[in-house]
Amino acid sequence: MRLVFLGTPEAAVPSLEALVAAGHELELVVTQPDRRRGRGADTSASPIKAAAMRLGLRVADSLEALEGVEAQWGVVVAYGALIPASLLARIPMLNVHFSLLPRWRGAAPVERAILAGDRETGVGIISLEATLDTGPLHAEGRTLIAQKTASELTLELAQMGARLITEVLASEEMLRHPWPQVGESTYAAKLTPETFHLSPEMSAQQALRVVQLERAYFKVQGQRLRILRAHEGDATLAPGALAARGATVSAGFADAALELGWVQPEGSRTMSGAAWWAGARFEGSVTWE
Repeated sequence: MRLVFLGTPEAAVPSLEALVAAGHELELVVTQPDRRRGRGADTSASPIKAAAMRLGLRVADSLEALEGVEAQWGVVVAYGALIPASLLARIPMLNVHFSLLPRWRGAAPVERAILAGDRETGVGIISLEATLDTGPLHAEGRTLIAQKTASELTLELAQMGARLITEVLASEEMLRHPWPQVGESTYAAKLTPETFHLSPEMSAQQALRVVQLERAYFKVQGQRLRILRAHEGDATLAPGALAARGATVSAGFADAALELGWVQPEGSRTMSGAAWWAGARFEGSVTWE
């Protein structure tokens, strides 16, 4: 089948690779332009552009490049922008979306499912419409969230989506007979830096969900401390308090304390909570915010 592919992040790469492996003709891959991805001034290609070049595919960084391209279907995986109705009228497109639609339409469905404490999430293959993630479903897969980090869950969903999109494109029945989304819709708003800032007013469980996003932090004496791993402990601490008992360092939240397993002090390497505490040499009571 003659296809075009639109995608940008690493999570889109498994679908692109699966389509090539399945023997589809990729007429063009469209991704977001090269941009700064680190602290330096140099720009770098998106993961999809790098994968397309490795696979020997033609790649562009603008939807305008699709003018004149003939394709039976387009496949969209986290492209990063809405597709105009005029383009959808010419090339019907399927979207690999990482949620159980209509729950978590929008930009950050994996992270929002974790933060909300959802029991499960999944992947939906939908017909793309000009409105945001509203199209009918051609296939759906599900998985439990449990204690998976955002990157672990995203990888699992990316692989699931790659399998489902190839199944849909191989089945005339699945292509031609989608079913409407059913249920209450919710919007997965973009994450902001404040999303990852832990606060003493949070419950311990809500804080653990933020830690699952792998960018959680709080401040101790004005310095940012990333919390990479934590679990609920036995200590009884006031919200905002920090204390060490033996090899265990705990932080107090609204209803319970969390033991800090692995942390990363500002400008330093990853280390255990106990190693960080020993190196900090705090005097007197210690609080965080």
